[in-house]
Amino acid sequence: MLDKKYNHLEVEKDKYTKWKESGYFESGDLSKKPFCIVIPPPNVTGKLHLGHAWDTTLQDIIIRYKRMDGYDTLWLPGMDHAGIATQAKVDAKLKSMGLKPREMDRDEWLDHAWKWKEKYADNIHEQWAKLGLSLDYNKERFTLDDGLSDAVKHVFVSLYNKGLIYRGERIINWDPEAMTALSNEEVIYKDVEGAFYHIKYMIDGSDEYLEVATTRLETLFGDTAVAVNPNDERYNNLIGQKVILPIINKKISIISDIHADPEFGTGVVKITPAHDPNDFEVGNRHNLERIVVINPNGTMNENASIYDGMDRFECRKKLVQDLEKQGLLVKIQKITHNVGHSERTDVMVEPYLSKQWFVKMRPLADRVLENQKNKDTKVNFVPSRFEKVMNHWMEITYDWCISRQLWWGHRIPAWYKEDDIYVGYEAPKEEGWIQDKDVLDTWFSSALWPFSTLGWPKEELNRYYPNDVLVTGYDIIPFWVNRMTFQGLEFTDQRPFKDCLIHGLIRDKHGKKMSKSLGNGVDPMEVIDEYGCDSLRFFLTTSSAPGMDLRYDEEKVKSTWNFINKLWNASRYVLMNVEDLEQLTFTNLSNIDKWILTKLNQTIKKVRKHMEKYEFNVVGSELYSFIWNDFCDWYIELSKANMTDTTKSVLTKVLINILKMLHPLMPYVTEEIYQKFEDKSIMISDYPVHNKDEIFKTDIDQVIEIITKIRKVKQENNIGSDYYIVSKNEIILNNINLIKKMLKQENIVSEFEGNDLTNIQISFEDDIVNIYYDGNVNLEKELERLKQEQEKLINSIARREKLLSNENYVSKAPLDIVETEKKSLEKEKQELKVILEKLK
Repeated sequence: MLDKKYNHLEVEKDKYTKWKESGYFESGDLSKKPFCIVIPPPNVTGKLHLGHAWDTTLQDIIIRYKRMDGYDTLWLPGMDHAGIATQAKVDAKLKSMGLKPREMDRDEWLDHAWKWKEKYADNIHEQWAKLGLSLDYNKERFTLDDGLSDAVKHVFVSLYNKGLIYRGERIINWDPEAMTALSNEEVIYKDVEGAFYHIKYMIDGSDEYLEVATTRLETLFGDTAVAVNPNDERYNNLIGQKVILPIINKKISIISDIHADPEFGTGVVKITPAHDPNDFEVGNRHNLERIVVINPNGTMNENASIYDGMDRFECRKKLVQDLEKQGLLVKIQKITHNVGHSERTDVMVEPYLSKQWFVKMRPLADRVLENQKNKDTKVNFVPSRFEKVMNHWMEITYDWCISRQLWWGHRIPAWYKEDDIYVGYEAPKEEGWIQDKDVLDTWFSSALWPFSTLGWPKEELNRYYPNDVLVTGYDIIPFWVNRMTFQGLEFTDQRPFKDCLIHGLIRDKHGKKMSKSLGNGVDPMEVIDEYGCDSLRFFLTTSSAPGMDLRYDEEKVKSTWNFINKLWNASRYVLMNVEDLEQLTFTNLSNIDKWILTKLNQTIKKVRKHMEKYEFNVVGSELYSFIWNDFCDWYIELSKANMTDTTKSVLTKVLINILKMLHPLMPYVTEEIYQKFEDKSIMISDYPVHNKDEIFKTDIDQVIEIITKIRKVKQENNIGSDYYIVSKNEIILNNINLIKKMLKQENIVSEFEGNDLTNIQISFEDDIVNIYYDGNVNLEKELERLKQEQEKLINSIARREKLLSNENYVSKAPLDIVETEKKSLEKEKQELKVILEKLK
């Protein structure tokens, strides 16, 4: 028997360990059809956040559903080494120990990093267990393990030999805090206050000057020209002359180039080839010198004259003062502009000339675009609108900078000897070769995750590849989804996964993005401690449609706990009433038995349909409605009037099927209750299947409708127990005993003379049902109640009308949710009409 009260701590205790030790999570049953998901690997940098809990719970729902539905399910776990983030954490720890990370030997530093990885990998395992994730731990991978390292080398060498990886000197995004290159996707743009500094560049041999505006004043030491547009008549006579570079009094040329826009500012631009991507291209066209003026740590270098060693922003301030003293500062124009910041360290990124390794993207991207035209081989996005995000990225893509100036990561398999470069799996046998010190971008190895984790290139990809579905957030599409897609096509000639289920971001209940700085983050482990894993899982996966953001609201988690409590109490009722049932029997089904079996099978059909479409929010709504309304509120109450062995059997059957449908969403409580009926785990039971032979035509829905209407009339009019129900309706008369028991009212008749009583008429099945009662009630109280109900309805109608007038919401929200809102709006309008009539 179940405990009297639901206690999530007791229910969840020890179950995960038993599941794991029993081998229920393991794959490899070759008699079954395979189904595979590889987990988006979390970083080994600390605690899992709420977004990861959402992400992995969605995957666990799919895996548990498919496992119960007869598939050989592989849910492959793993973790990502997270180059920049982990190195920053390890460095911080070493500094707290009084050590200087960059003065350490590389191998010594790596020893500390691997110890960090082991510690935090253990933490992640504990958190996965707490979330109830049914991962096949026998197949677990790490992006720096030997097998994945071999795959990374294979891909690098292959792309290099095909001419798709090259080393070159270009402008890249530089993180002065982490002191490494970044890809464009690792740069976040923020609006910051800045200024246009208007400076005089004196024309050589003249008292005249060209006015140049710049936002990055400190880069002027790297100017090697100023440019004007060849069609700008104002400056035609100056092309080929020289100007004097302020502060250091160096002569630089005036050149003509289309990069200068005559319509913008003065039409004159400074050209700094080593610190601006556009200027870099101009420099290439005019064979200009490239002068780097900033050190990797963000301080000025020897090319900055007396400002050598100064922080770049301090240098900017000092330059303003010095230019003003020399009469070379025309004005400062305050602006707010969009400036790139490092995703990891949050410092302002520096456009920087550097020799790095790049992937040539155009051929790889074009293959993806071509493949997406084939409905049989394309990656299917859910919702489909996110395919446009990937396609757009492929259309505008640029070469990918893949080298990082770090120690934690896959070291680039390239060796140098004087001017020669060797790329291969192992170092050259001859002496004198020195390996590149840099490592590869973390996303380079993550891009191989769907197939490298399955043993590629050493093992054949046949059973679990392509993966069946990838689950991830829309913010990761450029970083990861796109790269997995082009690498999958390039190296396996197949898409990496058939479906890509996209979810949104988790925000607080006010719609703000969760962040440490705002202090509005939520630790999923603390939520589990308070409300249980099942409550968190059900909330996370049923409160938002695919592709939409989710607002975290603790009150809604509490309401899920209440829902579980309702299921718990209903299960206790069933167990108490079926204790003496020796075997299930389904002979002589009553009308209410037939009704609930019909509702059950209709629910199974709907739930299966939406599970296959990944619409777990709809699954949650269907299950909630059936369990709370049909089963608990109605069938259990109706069953009390007719507790036969058949009804006991139906109670058992319906409850077991409820538990099975709920199990992927709520694994713990469903296991606890299920094992009061069966010895085996619910995890390896069969998922319910729709049975067309258990669809019956009954009039119980109509009986429920009239009972509900009578109860509502009684409540609205403060009618006590002394009243009469008068009707000749066949459905009411055929079910008169059932209705009497549910309403606890014997006065149900076909004829009645009640001239001295108040009469209320209810429309039902094209008939009129009359309610007679003593109408001498407290009118003041009734008037106050009606006014409160009126105000509540007016506010709700206004909210729904505003929501439905929002074109963005109507176009993006699932159709069934929009239709539900419309129906609710019409219903509330009718209710308001009735209230207004009563107030008259």
